[in-house]
Amino acid sequence: MITYFLKSGLLLVIFYAVYKLLLENEKMFRFNRIYLLGSMIFSLILPLQLFSIESIFLNKIKVIQLNEIMIVTNKAILDKVNYNEILADFLTISYAVIAGILVFRFVRNLYSFYNRIKKSKVEIIEGQKMVLTKESILPHSFWNAVFVNYEDFKNGKIPSELIAHEKAHLEQKHTLDILFVEVLQILFWFNPIFIQYKKAIKLNHEFLADEAVNKQFGEVRNYQNLLLGFASQKETISLASNINYLITKKRLLMMTKKESPTKIFLKIGSVTAVYLLSLFAFNTGALAQSGNNLINQNDDKINYVSANVKEPQFPGGIEKFYMFVGQNFKIPQEFSKQKIDGKLALEFMVEKDGSLSEFKVVKDLGYGSADEAIRVLKLSPKWMPASENGKPVRVMYSLPITIQAEK
Repeated sequence: MITYFLKSGLLLVIFYAVYKLLLENEKMFRFNRIYLLGSMIFSLILPLQLFSIESIFLNKIKVIQLNEIMIVTNKAILDKVNYNEILADFLTISYAVIAGILVFRFVRNLYSFYNRIKKSKVEIIEGQKMVLTKESILPHSFWNAVFVNYEDFKNGKIPSELIAHEKAHLEQKHTLDILFVEVLQILFWFNPIFIQYKKAIKLNHEFLADEAVNKQFGEVRNYQNLLLGFASQKETISLASNINYLITKKRLLMMTKKESPTKIFLKIGSVTAVYLLSLFAFNTGALAQSGNNLINQNDDKINYVSANVKEPQFPGGIEKFYMFVGQNFKIPQEFSKQKIDGKLALEFMVEKDGSLSEFKVVKDLGYGSADEAIRVLKLSPKWMPASENGKPVRVMYSLPITIQAEK
């Protein structure tokens, strides 16, 4: 799991850096919207290794090599495992508590819109749902409604450009983007990069809405002055699209920036290249760690890296498997008498039904040590079997075990 978080986090940083360097200052708002949302999705899916690309550097079929397990006669290793379990439980509880608090805040913010609609006057004006509130607020939009102050609206103090701005947010479904990022922030609250993505997405939303207003009214200078008049007024509302969100020099300049088709084409090409390189690099990296030997339904060996394959899973994860072996392995009495150290190696097959079979001793230390290792493996509960294109397959594993007898 930690490896997944590290890989997804690295990808998120890479794609965000590409956005800041190549795309943020370009007038290609629709592409940028797709890029930002796609980058988050891609970064979260790619480390799952749901698909793979055959690497030109791997042409030898191998067995999955597990990490080494150390068996000692005292309880030091088991004590260490227990501390790891305590730490894992603590982190799990901490994650759940913080995520629960964020879920509560998220639901509360959603409810605030429902409550505001319930307490306010709602009118349909020119086909648009308008929520006229008694609160002193700036125009903002959420889901399918524009929220404005009742007195300001009735007295004609809200320019039509601002209403058009909020309608553009609604027509382009910007609320869905914000809700999507909010959910990711809840699930991955420990990763601050999502805060930066949210800021970038909301600013890009403003670029899109500003563009829609200027196309409709064609008076850029007047619109810019109008925005500046609202720049410091009233606080923004969470989850909503706010008219005064980050009214900066950059946002004003974007309204008059000229597009360069050649420059845009080159930057899109560069971004595509980054995606392809990431896809290749992260798949190759994952495969290099596990180079596998699989047997398909016809008991023919196939190359793991060229197939859509999911590895077998021990109940609770591979760390639980290491703990299972360590806690059940009993050093044979005769081996202890010899007071020797050494490493034995075994291979075993995870069958299509998740059971273990074909135990093979690759390196034996003697004195019953290999027999004991096989005995423990036979006690293993069934694994979740590997699959190739949705069909179960057999997978071979190699397991090294180091035994340290008490001197």
